Amino acid sequence: MKKIVLGGTGIEVTELCFGALPIGPLQKDVPVEEAAETIARALEKGISFIDTAQGYKTYPHIRKAIEATGIRPVISSKSMRDDYAGMEEAVQECLDGLGIDCVDIFYLHAARAGADVFQARAGALRCLLDCKARGRIRAVGISTHDVLVTELAAGNPDIDMVFPILNNKGLGILGGGRAEMERAIEACFAAGKGVCLMKALGGGNLGDTYAESMDYARGFLRGRGAVALGMVNIPEVEVAAAYFDGRDITRELAHIEVPRKRFIVLKLQCLRCGRCVESCHSGAITLEEGYPVFDRSRCLTCGYCVTGCPRFAIRMV
Repeated sequence: MKKIVLGGTGIEVTELCFGALPIGPLQKDVPVEEAAETIARALEKGISFIDTAQGYKTYPHIRKAIEATGIRPVISSKSMRDDYAGMEEAVQECLDGLGIDCVDIFYLHAARAGADVFQARAGALRCLLDCKARGRIRAVGISTHDVLVTELAAGNPDIDMVFPILNNKGLGILGGGRAEMERAIEACFAAGKGVCLMKALGGGNLGDTYAESMDYARGFLRGRGAVALGMVNIPEVEVAAAYFDGRDITRELAHIEVPRKRFIVLKLQCLRCGRCVESCHSGAITLEEGYPVFDRSRCLTCGYCVTGCPRFAIRMV
């Protein structure tokens, strides 16, 4: 499998990154043992890059896979904490949860944050820079759905890595469309930033056009960055590995069932507090009579609204 170096970080990874969001409790909630087997297969297939986050709750799954295989991949994680102390706790939770002394990449988890993100999260960024200086993090980054934030990251000398959303349909991009995000990412490349794309399959919404969507992402990158792809079972790992190895995946795709994820609202449990709207990075939720309503054309089925709900009134089915 092709390997690349992420910008000026010196970190070498496979072009394919295992996205750990959907395998965890926010989405498919695969049991830890089963999830670890899937991640282990990815490691054994040569995938050397895993992305997770404090909010994904998948540190145990990854740690068990590492222990089972003896393979230590490059790992990126992230946190939404905005203050120094909170981010320091998040980094420590990552290190303890994964059983490692240093995490390769740690992002400000800022999918929906706006132009003031570096001011609003100055304490968290300062913490990450201090952690890098102490050898607890190799590279500092930001994950974002926003075009302007991506542009700002290109010009910020403290940022080593950018994790932007991009797919051929422009799903989930804030502050512009596909063309605007492409230009913002090009600015990141020009500034020597490492880049890993998220949501190349639109959170699963583009699964029916797997090869077309992945061809677009790889064609845009041209070997300059990685693609994070969420996987929840071994067949999905096999298809992704085959595709990134350059093999014809027509037969494999015929045996993959594209998951149809959607959300339901348990109105008897709903507080009508609106926290789901605040937690949605794609602007896919509005309130009708106080209850959340989902715009399927915008929803990336990330599951952040599930954890944002204080009463667990939103369920993914």
